[in-house]
Amino acid sequence: MFSGDILVLKEQEVRSLLAGREMELIDTVRAAYRAHAMGDTSLPQSSFLRFPGDSPNRIIALPAHLGGEDGAAGMKWISSFPGNLAMGLDRASAVVILNSTETGRPKAVIEGSVISAKRTAASAALAALCLHKQEPVSCVGLIGCGVINFEILRFLVAVWPGARRFRIFDIDLEQALKFKEKSQKLFGEIEMLVAADIKAVLSGSSITSFATTVLEPHVSDLSVCSVENTILHISLRDLSPEVILSSDNIVDDVDHVCRAQTSIHLAEQSVGHRNFIRTTLPNILICAATARDDSGRVVVFSPFGLGILDIAVGKLVYDLAIARSFGKIIEAFCGT
Repeated sequence: MFSGDILVLKEQEVRSLLAGREMELIDTVRAAYRAHAMGDTSLPQSSFLRFPGDSPNRIIALPAHLGGEDGAAGMKWISSFPGNLAMGLDRASAVVILNSTETGRPKAVIEGSVISAKRTAASAALAALCLHKQEPVSCVGLIGCGVINFEILRFLVAVWPGARRFRIFDIDLEQALKFKEKSQKLFGEIEMLVAADIKAVLSGSSITSFATTVLEPHVSDLSVCSVENTILHISLRDLSPEVILSSDNIVDDVDHVCRAQTSIHLAEQSVGHRNFIRTTLPNILICAATARDDSGRVVVFSPFGLGILDIAVGKLVYDLAIARSFGKIIEAFCGT
């Protein structure tokens, strides 16, 4: 490609390029987090576009830059419209734009919902690897039976092939049953129990992932969890401030997660400080902090979802596409 050309990649092309690359994606996310911990990133705050009188729907812009010899820059533009589910559409849709770090010109427009889901799942699996010290993993809980938790299931199975017991819950029983059928079809002989409520998931699982669409906290008690449990609080707004304040809290970036009325943000507003956040996953990855403390509290990982992950995975997709001649190149998109 020449400067001014732009590569366009569709969803199925992105999906094909990333198929079976779970461990490589985890390594890509690990490298991005380490770069962030070392200060080799630029990560402005995300911008939320909301619609007056329509609180559930939003579109978010996540610009980011990864440094290093083979750096990358760009932005993810992702929408979340929960009402899409009733129309048979995915809740989220997205586009990732990559820019040249030499000229600033756009060089790729990539369908972004697959990238977003897989980088989220890779981050969750990486956190589980780092934070969960109880072996073997006896049972995994999944609260919310949508796209994100399905990808998290895929990555956790890749990380722990021996994990064969899962408890799932969704407020929509039909959605949970479809999730069960799809999971067993793809992953073979796994035990997939549809739980009656969230408490049943928490009490029977050593790792639990929350990936819901709720806007306000609805879980106010983790007493059914053992102290060895690890909570992947991916959807960020499920746990009450009281639960957050009583947990061992790990985040991806303190400034980013303390906004937009996340559970972490609500806890900060409640007590007027951020001291309840012990450290970040990037700091753990560079050995600047320990994975777990000795307080005997449940570990909760609350990742805001950093744009550097989308750019890192987007660059991986771009490099794979160029190597394999995927996508459509629009010549002279930015002139001659």
